Amino acid sequence: MKNTIKNPEEIVHRHISGFHQYVFADPAHLSYVSKNLCDMVGLEEKDLLSESEDLYAALVHPADRQRYAQFLQCAKSKEQTLTCEYRIIKKDGTALYVSDTIASEKGDDGTLVGYSVLTDITAIKNENNNLQFLNETIPCGFLKYTCEKQPKVTYINKKMMELLRIPEARDGEIDYMEMYKDNIFLMIPMEERRRFALYLNRVYTAGVPIAGDISVLRCDGTKAYMFGWVTKCTNEQGVEEFQSVCMDVTERYQAKKENETKRYLKALTDIYDKVFEYDLSNNTVNCLYSNNSPMFKWLEKIPMQMEDATEKWITGTVVEEEREAVRSFFHAFRQKKLYQPGEKPPQIAYHAKSSSGEIKMYSGIFLKMDDSISLYCCRCVPDARETDALRNENVSLKENIQELVMHFTEGIAAFEVSGKYVTPLYASENVCGFFGVTQEEWLPLMKKSTPLKDFVAHSNVAYKDFAELLRIGEAEFTYYDYNTKSERRMKAICSPKSPAVSPRYVLLLSKESPAGRTVSIRTFGYFDVFVDDKPIAFRNKKSKELFALLVDRRGGYVSSEDAISFLWEDEPVNSVTLARYRKVALRLKNILAEYGISDVVESVDGKRRIVTEKVRCDLYDYLSGKEEYSQLFKGSYLTNYSWGENTLAELTGKILY
Repeated sequence: MKNTIKNPEEIVHRHISGFHQYVFADPAHLSYVSKNLCDMVGLEEKDLLSESEDLYAALVHPADRQRYAQFLQCAKSKEQTLTCEYRIIKKDGTALYVSDTIASEKGDDGTLVGYSVLTDITAIKNENNNLQFLNETIPCGFLKYTCEKQPKVTYINKKMMELLRIPEARDGEIDYMEMYKDNIFLMIPMEERRRFALYLNRVYTAGVPIAGDISVLRCDGTKAYMFGWVTKCTNEQGVEEFQSVCMDVTERYQAKKENETKRYLKALTDIYDKVFEYDLSNNTVNCLYSNNSPMFKWLEKIPMQMEDATEKWITGTVVEEEREAVRSFFHAFRQKKLYQPGEKPPQIAYHAKSSSGEIKMYSGIFLKMDDSISLYCCRCVPDARETDALRNENVSLKENIQELVMHFTEGIAAFEVSGKYVTPLYASENVCGFFGVTQEEWLPLMKKSTPLKDFVAHSNVAYKDFAELLRIGEAEFTYYDYNTKSERRMKAICSPKSPAVSPRYVLLLSKESPAGRTVSIRTFGYFDVFVDDKPIAFRNKKSKELFALLVDRRGGYVSSEDAISFLWEDEPVNSVTLARYRKVALRLKNILAEYGISDVVESVDGKRRIVTEKVRCDLYDYLSGKEEYSQLFKGSYLTNYSWGENTLAELTGKILY
């Protein structure tokens, strides 16, 4: 059977959508229009054909004519096929969205001719516009971003731009939107980026959405708190992408934080004589609680300039010979040099004039609330314990709850105990977790009395053990640490606030490391560290390298500058590399703490060393000269690191010698 098309003229006229033909002479004009095109725009053939002008161009919507002209100019430049979307106005005044595909080729006389087909896409455009309207008016931020290691934003709706306070780009100013498009992590505060990256990785690998709270950075430098979802999708082009929907919960978060702070402050006022709020972001200090002391009425609930108010207090109360030490303590706080990550809150002891005019000893502590706010809490130390107030941890539990707070800072909770019933009062988050509830679940428990057995049943603690804690004031509990995947011991100390027995405070302290834990280090070959024969899974390569460097120095102190010269051999010591090194050192400290061996590294004034007597190391054994270790070295040392070659040469020379 011969394969031919019958009535091709009829097909062009009736069945090919909006078909028309251009002649790209000067000027370009239509040389043929189909009946289909005429019906589409409501005109006749004579209204569209002319050798002296492009009558079809007059149908193009005024707002789209420049685009159409550029499209036509490009089409007549050479033989090719192009597509463009624009609007045309019908005879009755209504607008159509069309997709115009034009194929240009040379005719028999060498003139370039264009064959054009129009597709009516009005319905699709209207649907997209409706979706866009919905997207721009719903009270949620919406984002699309790539699944790359450094995700790029491909779409952001108007509401999300408002939530982030992204300003309109102006000449000569930073285009924040372009910055965010290149890297979504710029929206996330530094301390949240690792958690956000882990969320994305979990969504990508598991293929299921994740919902939760996270803080974001607005363009004006302030923080907002969002509740949202992240899911992985495949877009129209078949490319995987992340999509997020976010709601601004900043007000709810701040209200919750304010309530939590009030409860925390209530607990602190039962322990300390005075509580001051130090706000580094506003450089102010405010007396939140003074136990009705007339000396601090001028500062109570009236924020004052931090440096002036602190100096006024020091000059007016602290004894002259101790003023410089107290000034240095608060100066270090203002310079953000006082807090040492992973260590107990900073404390100070000094003598000062009391409200009665007597000179008494005081002890103070800074408790960090967030990056900006810290509470300075102080109390008077009874004369009988002045000399060992900050050292003696074996004081009477029932008399010295304030003293214990200075030492046991892992968590604090207060309970109203009446017979076999308990009413929880304040609790820090880690204590809530110890009792098997979240802070949200803790709140309704505070409003009622609960049988002690029912309350303790939420935790892994046996009722008789907890009852014993309340009775004698001290106990130890075994718990499973999911970070180290091992059992650890928790020490709990409980004491009544007063002889009236109620309420009771519970303070928890996790013991540093279980007895008998061994640390073994392998340097011959590839560097690795083992705790009880299990390797440490270092999450950061540089922190592992820093530990290797400390091992290589065999107990000698390594300064920041020395460490940088090894870890980043081609970079100078400057503020950037120093900041980078501090992060690496902090990560090392954290991973050692996770495995319960933080005591194997000692830090003094920014210098670090390995405590050789607390580890077993093949290098140290070999260098001891003992016969049983003489065969340990086989010719390779710290294969991971090029800087190990100096020690390798020393070891090789030792063999040759």
